[in-house]
Amino acid sequence: MIYFGLIGLGICVGIGLAALGGGAGIGRAVSSALEGTARQPEAAGNLRTTLIIGAALIESLTIYALVIGILLMGKLPSPDKAMDIFAIISGAK
Repeated sequence: MIYFGLIGLGICVGIGLAALGGGAGIGRAVSSALEGTARQPEAAGNLRTTLIIGAALIESLTIYALVIGILLMGKLPSPDKAMDIFAIISGAK
């Protein structure tokens, strides 16, 4: 029974950590790109392109975490089926 609770907890924690990590990664990348542009304004075009590609890759990892979370939600039983399982385990009929 604890299996179902751990799946639900894993979904929440996994998606939350992915969003937190993705946000921190994009924030750091933007900070570095702005710092580089301030130091060398003529390189702004190259930095912008690299930043956009990097941000897309970071964001794709967050989307992968969301997809995995949605797939794991499919492993959880429906409420009716879960109640039947709980009744069988507890011995109630």
